[in-house]
Amino acid sequence: MLQPENRLKKVRDFNLLMKYGHWLNGRFLDIKYVKLAKIIDFSPKNEEPGKFTRQLKLAFTVGLKIDKRAVVRNRLRRQMREVVRLLIKANKLQSGYYVILVAKKEILKAEYLDIKMDIETLLAQAMIML
Repeated sequence: MLQPENRLKKVRDFNLLMKYGHWLNGRFLDIKYVKLAKIIDFSPKNEEPGKFTRQLKLAFTVGLKIDKRAVVRNRLRRQMREVVRLLIKANKLQSGYYVILVAKKEILKAEYLDIKMDIETLLAQAMIML
């Protein structure tokens, strides 16, 4: 489970990500990310701009089109979350980003190591991974 300070939860944060973010496509996942320093003008009014640009928040989505069974979707979400949790714990991710990871249908055939490699590759392409 990710720490609460690393979870993307607020609607305004999702709106910022969807409006100003960039897509990257992988084999099993797509990610949308935004560098917070580039959208400093749109930071929340009640939050200090320096603190805003130093946060790293992530969200994970596995839609109904992937599989109708909640058990399968939750398992995939837990696997994705665990990969990112270990990267954060090892200090391999930069702060200053909002990221959403979206699963593709092909993820059903993937093993944990395949998912891990795909996430690491996408984060490296986005220059989020150190």
